[in-house]
Amino acid sequence: MADLILSSTQGTVSTLTLNSPQTRNALSTELMSRLRDALAAIGEDTSVHVVVLAAEGPTFSSGHDLKEVRGADHARQQEIFDVCTELMLTIQRIPQPVIARVHGLATAAGAQLAATCDLVVAAKSAAFATPGVKIGLFCSTPGVAIARALPTKQAMRMLLTGDPVSAERALELGMVSDVVDDDQLIRATDELAVKIAQASSATVAIGKEAFYRQVSMPVEDAYQEMSKTMAANAVLDDAQEGIDAFLTKRAPEWKGR
Repeated sequence: MADLILSSTQGTVSTLTLNSPQTRNALSTELMSRLRDALAAIGEDTSVHVVVLAAEGPTFSSGHDLKEVRGADHARQQEIFDVCTELMLTIQRIPQPVIARVHGLATAAGAQLAATCDLVVAAKSAAFATPGVKIGLFCSTPGVAIARALPTKQAMRMLLTGDPVSAERALELGMVSDVVDDDQLIRATDELAVKIAQASSATVAIGKEAFYRQVSMPVEDAYQEMSKTMAANAVLDDAQEGIDAFLTKRAPEWKGR
């Protein structure tokens, strides 16, 4: 079997590529498990500062492998969606920012995968859809990511109609962070990844974890928690180095701690 996940590293940026173009990068349990494990391993690697998630073939991802879902008993169905949940949580739990590089279609769990990433750079021709309702399987787990990326009414519109959302419309709604010409997708994503990787990896890790922890809190609780987080961040070697470098007008030398 060909490698379902391709991995490469350039400097401090690692790229993980879905490599099942013959299935339109359907998220089989095997592919999801391998991607989850690859991300978890990167999460332990302090030499990697940013992850890019890409895909081979004309489609980013068509979502769950329906051949697995068809005919499976309840226990098997639960296993499929549990593995999916583990993958999505791993993306947000690893300390490195994850950037989805999306071309073509990202549908159902494929749209969920993109929306779960910290940033999404999409080609102008890309589109996102949650069409499960059309085949009798409401996109409930994709809805978790979609509801956190889009305004409620727009999220429900996607989920209830299954209509595709263009990359530019997704940018307007906040589902993606960047839209670029198709021929600039790789270059633009790489430039964004390198820009983020130039920051202190320790600082970015603190910031990513804190961001997702505070967004669902009441505002008073969020301020209290983030005040503690900033105080802890401020005493790190990298924070003190960055502040001193700024005040003395020199480039900082990060230590990752």
